Amino acid sequence: MWVTREVSDRLEAVTWRALCRGPAQIFFQRSPWTGLLIMAAFLVADWQMAVLAAIGTVVSTLSGCVLRFSADNVALGMQGFNGCLLGAAMFAALGTQGWAYLLTAVGSVVAALLTAFFAWLLASDGLKAYNLPYTTAPFCTAASIMYAASTSVHLDSTAKHVTDGTGEAFWRSILSNVSEVVLVNSAWGGALILIGLFISSWKVGLAALMGSVIGTLCAFAMGETNATLDAGLAGYAGVLTAIALAVTFHHSSTASWLYAAFGAVVTAVVTLLMNDATTFPHYTWPYILPTWVLLVVGASFSFLKRT
Repeated sequence: MWVTREVSDRLEAVTWRALCRGPAQIFFQRSPWTGLLIMAAFLVADWQMAVLAAIGTVVSTLSGCVLRFSADNVALGMQGFNGCLLGAAMFAALGTQGWAYLLTAVGSVVAALLTAFFAWLLASDGLKAYNLPYTTAPFCTAASIMYAASTSVHLDSTAKHVTDGTGEAFWRSILSNVSEVVLVNSAWGGALILIGLFISSWKVGLAALMGSVIGTLCAFAMGETNATLDAGLAGYAGVLTAIALAVTFHHSSTASWLYAAFGAVVTAVVTLLMNDATTFPHYTWPYILPTWVLLVVGASFSFLKRT
């Protein structure tokens, strides 16, 4: 048979739980219920956005099986989250056009290939000592390629952000920062995701809130407009940085939380600088780059213990 036992084991790992864990792994979680609430946040934005995110999750997960990631890796949703975000990004750029579906499928395969590349790169001799995660770097790279390749069919008014227009800028930003991680601008969507994070772990939910508040306060201090705050564009990256440094890649401690708060400030500054520097979507790079640097720097601090 053309399907070997090894491939069969990986395909058997593609269960509904594994697929639901894909969206959850955007926030480093393995709870399928968290993933389902993240998919609900996509539905709040647009049902076709949810469909594209689901397609991306499935395609990238199956591609990960072909690329020989372990069955355990697949079962944890580690091959699904970059494709999930890729689908959301294609909706943001192309809306409901047929091209969005094609580029989601193609881009999700590219994201899987880039996942293998980043996993290899970060395990190379010069970097493996730092144990850096590839996190959403494959998504950012693949989405940028797909975005650049499809400029001729972009929407005239690119649907980067889906807004429901509720609440004042400051208070609304606390939730929209969370939803903007997955390219949705919705207080309701952010609330659903935040509930999912608290279901997974109260520490994760609290870290997400901390990162969101710090991002908003930094944006205020730097004179950002209410429109930027309202859309979640100032604080979304800090949500991921705070979770990563406080409880995901460090053992939770007073030191890790203080370091995460500092990281969220750095991330907020990087986010706002990148917002001002270019209109090209930078996705989650404002979180990835500071987090990589801070994980490398943190390796020299005895009071920070890596997981």
